[in-house]
Amino acid sequence: MVEYAGWEMPLLYRSILDEHQQTRNSGSLFDVSHMGRLSFSGKDVVPFLNKVLTRNVAEQRIGQSRYSLVCNEAGGILDDVIISKDTKNWMLVCNAANRAKLVNHFKQQLGSFNVEMTDNTESTGMVAIQGPKVVDRMAEILPIDVKAMKRYSFETSSYMLIKFTVFRSGYTGEDGIELVLPAKMAGMAIKFAAGSDHEGATIRPAGLGARDTLRMEAAMPLYGHELDEATDPLSAGLSWAVDLNKEFIGVGKLRDIAASGGPKRKLVGLELEGKRIARQGSAVLREGKPVGVVTSGTLSPTLGKSIAMAYVDANDAIVGSAVSIDLKGSTNAAKIVPLPFYTRAEKKPGMPGI
Repeated sequence: MVEYAGWEMPLLYRSILDEHQQTRNSGSLFDVSHMGRLSFSGKDVVPFLNKVLTRNVAEQRIGQSRYSLVCNEAGGILDDVIISKDTKNWMLVCNAANRAKLVNHFKQQLGSFNVEMTDNTESTGMVAIQGPKVVDRMAEILPIDVKAMKRYSFETSSYMLIKFTVFRSGYTGEDGIELVLPAKMAGMAIKFAAGSDHEGATIRPAGLGARDTLRMEAAMPLYGHELDEATDPLSAGLSWAVDLNKEFIGVGKLRDIAASGGPKRKLVGLELEGKRIARQGSAVLREGKPVGVVTSGTLSPTLGKSIAMAYVDANDAIVGSAVSIDLKGSTNAAKIVPLPFYTRAEKKPGMPGI
């Protein structure tokens, strides 16, 4: 167990490798109750959300979730979020470490908007159940046809008088669901979904360690690594989640970047020779000169290779080109490769415009 953003979190239950492979081959359950869960309602909710989010929510349908970003005036990323439209309100899921910052930011932006914001984080629990066998298993348990749900859709229902919401989404590169329900029922739900934790179980618990290696293989950005307030969405390769045709906080700076020929640095994938791991902050070199910096690195359990993500000068961000990584004073050969590193069989390569 480790402390994270004021929460006590499981780093691992058995081993990171075992939990990673369980997720890729069958299914794992992650307790993600630390993620912030905010609710918005009121007659001005759409114009308010369009002011603080990079996505245009005016065209979003009931039952649809979308990935979006919250930016500061300089175009830097305050957080990446999932925004979902329900019949009477909007639900926003944010990163645990940014929850207080976003709540304060949203309060400052409310002004004359007729909008009510509620923080439901501590009154609800959230679990992510991910893996190729998860949807079939959950279809047997939940009173919702999860097989018929489209990616990034959600439904609200009840089971034994307990209201819950099921989202067809996740952060591992695998299929699966995320479930939000009353906090007092979360423990029961985890036991019900995972069943007995024994060898060969369809769904077993997994911790933060495997969650990180899984998202790395899927090239999903992590706040504090690929994303921060000094980084803009265009440099992070997230232009598909930014609508430059609408007004929102930071749009002016992002329009300037787009108009000037694009960002001066780009997020790229790296594949290292050997098994050494490139840590965050390691310099990326070309012919001995720094051209970038590593944001995340790991030894991929699925690929059996050392992989990393890094921001590299745009002119040097050429797929297939050779670079080296400064690992504590010694250099390690690497090459720039396409993202994501791993794509599940039924999914086409590339990040979806969710």
